[in-house]
Amino acid sequence: MQPEMALLWEVSVWEFIVVTVVLGGGGAYAIGRSTALSWNGWGLMAFYVFLLTIAVRFIHFSLFDGTFFLPLEEFGTAFYYAFIDYVVLFAIAAIGRSFVRNRQMARQYGFLGTR
Repeated sequence: MQPEMALLWEVSVWEFIVVTVVLGGGGAYAIGRSTALSWNGWGLMAFYVFLLTIAVRFIHFSLFDGTFFLPLEEFGTAFYYAFIDYVVLFAIAAIGRSFVRNRQMARQYGFLGTR
């Protein structure tokens, strides 16, 4: 498969949607939920999303001939697409975290109002 090298996706838009948004997004949503349920901070969530981003980049590399961080000639391209993946996954994790945290706050402090 010949890479398209678009602004947001490397190989194809469908590969980006399936791997990053659906598979990685499900994991990111679970990361956001788990950090909210355990009352952990944003820093730990950012670290977990970073680890998930490396896993997602490896799936892009192994299944769809995307770039990974080695060899060094491809590092710049791989870093750019890893940053795009990180931003998308962090946004999905933040959505999961905010849903759970709003529910926690409404249950814990119900006298302050509704969600």
